[in-house]
Amino acid sequence: MRRRLFVMLTTAAVLLVAAVVRMSPVSAVSSDPYAYKNVRIDGGGFVPGIIFNQTERNLIYARTDIGGAYRWNQSTKSWTPLLDWVGWDKWGYNGVISLATDPVQTNRVYAAVGMYTNSWDPNNGAILRSTDKGDTWQATALPFKLGGNMPGRGMGEALSVDPNDNRVLYFGAPNGNGLWRSTDYGATWAKVASFPNPGNYAQDPNDSNGYLSHKPGVVWVTYDPRSSTQGSPTKTIYVGVADKENTVYRTTDGGATWSRLAGQPTGYLAHKGVLDTENGYLYIATSDTGGPYDGAKGDVWRYATATGTWTQISPVPSSSSDDYFGYSGLTIDRQNPGTIMVATQISWWPDVIFFRSTDSGATWTRVWDWTSYPNRSFRYKMDITENPWLTFGGNPQPPEVTPKLGWMTESLEIDPFDSNRMMYGTGATIYGTENLTQWDVSGGQFTIKPMAKGLEETAVLDLISPPSGAPLVSGLGDIGGFRHTNLDAVPPMLFTQPNFTSTTSLDYAEKSPSIMVRAGNFTDADRPNDSHVAFSTDGGANWFQGSEPGGVNEGGTVAAAADGSRFVWAPRGVTPVYSVGYGNSWQQASGLPTDAVVESDRVNPMKFYGLSGGRLYVSTNGGATFTATAATGLPTSGKFKAVPGIEGDLWLAGDGGLWHSTNSGASFTQVSGITKSVNVGFGKAAPGGNYMAIFTVATIDGVTGLYRSDDAGGSWVRINDDKHQWGNMGEALTGDPRVYGRVYLGTNGRGIIYGDRTGPPVTVTPTVTPTVTVSPTVTPTVTPTVTPTVTPTTGTGCTATYKPGNQWQGGFQAEVSVQNTGSSAITGWKVTWTWPGDQKITQLWNGTPTQTGANVSVTNASYNGNLAANASTSFGFTASGAAATPPTLTCTPA
Repeated sequence: MRRRLFVMLTTAAVLLVAAVVRMSPVSAVSSDPYAYKNVRIDGGGFVPGIIFNQTERNLIYARTDIGGAYRWNQSTKSWTPLLDWVGWDKWGYNGVISLATDPVQTNRVYAAVGMYTNSWDPNNGAILRSTDKGDTWQATALPFKLGGNMPGRGMGEALSVDPNDNRVLYFGAPNGNGLWRSTDYGATWAKVASFPNPGNYAQDPNDSNGYLSHKPGVVWVTYDPRSSTQGSPTKTIYVGVADKENTVYRTTDGGATWSRLAGQPTGYLAHKGVLDTENGYLYIATSDTGGPYDGAKGDVWRYATATGTWTQISPVPSSSSDDYFGYSGLTIDRQNPGTIMVATQISWWPDVIFFRSTDSGATWTRVWDWTSYPNRSFRYKMDITENPWLTFGGNPQPPEVTPKLGWMTESLEIDPFDSNRMMYGTGATIYGTENLTQWDVSGGQFTIKPMAKGLEETAVLDLISPPSGAPLVSGLGDIGGFRHTNLDAVPPMLFTQPNFTSTTSLDYAEKSPSIMVRAGNFTDADRPNDSHVAFSTDGGANWFQGSEPGGVNEGGTVAAAADGSRFVWAPRGVTPVYSVGYGNSWQQASGLPTDAVVESDRVNPMKFYGLSGGRLYVSTNGGATFTATAATGLPTSGKFKAVPGIEGDLWLAGDGGLWHSTNSGASFTQVSGITKSVNVGFGKAAPGGNYMAIFTVATIDGVTGLYRSDDAGGSWVRINDDKHQWGNMGEALTGDPRVYGRVYLGTNGRGIIYGDRTGPPVTVTPTVTPTVTVSPTVTPTVTPTVTPTVTPTTGTGCTATYKPGNQWQGGFQAEVSVQNTGSSAITGWKVTWTWPGDQKITQLWNGTPTQTGANVSVTNASYNGNLAANASTSFGFTASGAAATPPTLTCTPA
């Protein structure tokens, strides 16, 4: 009770003298067992490398630029993450610049890890090694940084295992660090002093922040196993270097000496080097840049290892005016080595092009061809039934199609055991086929499908879990975000109308959770008439744009009033604004600094908060004016949230600790034992408790992890473990207000994680909540517009209220609220009505509809049928026909 006694001392004198006071130490941190899964999206980011083991069928790995590495599970046709053990201290290890699978002892696998070579990643890179296919790892630190998310990350693989003597590994390093070798299964490494060229190419050598000035360096290593026998190190090895004049080197004496391969092409970078040992050809695919986002010219070359002859075999040579792309993805059909394929490095318009040759590059066919412009013929068809969001909601005009075949196709791989299976990485997912040889059949088409189940690579920027409707709504980088009605199923579509490239902030109205708002980013030049803020009145199923003030280029943060009557928005780089209603107009908020983080009180619809520069600002007049509180000693930046159901109850996370206020930020207490926190969120209270469960990513008693408190911060339990750390987790975090213990965690590259308790039942003693003096509410100067609703018709024990929504030519939408009016809980409900005309429901969420003629009945979904006395839920729908309000709704409890 010491904490609670302190926060009652809210006199002005105390606030002015000591606005931040440390609480008594928390009790020793125990743990609570959890089971974790990904909220399923499938993909969402760039996959620069797919690696097939050459001697064990179905042993396949994938590497990502920010989301770690994965192993293929053939029985489920899904991917298993391998680096979830990486924590905050080594978060850069989730950037995998190269991966090698051992062809001799196939349980061995290696990864070269490190995310950035500039100041963004504080740690050096490392070589990870595993003897159980990636289930566990050991690490060897390197004396330099690696760049799994730097320019040129799709070139490679730079890490390789000698197929004749698997004790020997080579690794090509960036930024002048040359070529390295291990002779003890990757445990120790030494620089190959005889290797002459560390690579000189950089995309922009003068880039001051050190990103575009990165030099990819030595980028791939390819062995000729014919040059030695098993048990002896391979003598002939080819190495690719990011140097446009000297891009391929060779040793013929096991690395003692190296020389530039004579007669090689110049002017381009060899992204890949693949050896056909049966026919004696080394193939290279070249581009004018390191990629992965660009590349305007390039060639494909074949080197005859026996004669030293180079032959240009480009499907479209760089000298042609039709060549507007470089080449990257390159593969050989090991069952038929004369069959090779190559992909364009970048061909944004109208689409990537794959080329296939069955005669070692003498002739080629294209995966699509022009017929009469703008029409094309296709050797493939796409089936994205499992991941329909891959259309990105687009409806392009010919010659473009949706979904696109791909982009950033650095890795294109034919299964060495199956000529029909191919996988390739894109900027959004992994695609593949299991009937590739249909390409070669006259008039035939092979089928491409997503092959990314289990591979979750989104960067999560915000998460909300409202008390009704879909259990989760996500804000993501690069692909906008989703409404997740089923956590274990891929959502049908990402947010559209407007479609944000990245959703930077989400909120819902606590007392009317079907009202939502989101802010986000996109390229303004592409869509000058779109807004960076959008609203929903049906729980995120449909969205419409608001207006925006001038000068907005990025979404920033946004907050919804507790009743949805108004919104406060702090766009990036622009003075914060507020709007009464759905953004039809905006007024500047006075007193709140630019780029403040804004949140709303979850009880008082006129109260909003802002955090900036270590100060907490409060508005009590709906966002019109803000005033800094007396609290000092707060972090200069951080994340904070207000507790639902308690006015003025705030928790703030940031460097230095975790802080709590019960008086709208007038004063804060700092939780002792917590030295740093990243984020904080709330979920359903524990059985017997009356204060919501608190979740935080924090460092408690020296251990950084994911924690939960069931007693308002008096004590904490760690709910993750050392095998589940997910790198720099916590940019987004929330609990579930409907499921005790459930937590939703955002990661930077491993998607959305959700966890449920697996331990014994928990019961807590109710928390005593003191009476707290809060700042008075100022009467708003503008009366918010409230949408009228139909008078509810009462059934036995429940009522249903109809609320009209948007309407358009030939259709409309509406929401129906269901409230338990009885004195005891119900386990289900049914709402019925009769349309006055020919209206017909076309889509419905949060319920199960049946319509016969004009008669409609809707029963509860599996997750919203249980309603306590006075509790409510809602469902929404779209319908065809003229917008109409049913004269009578009847609600019957189950």
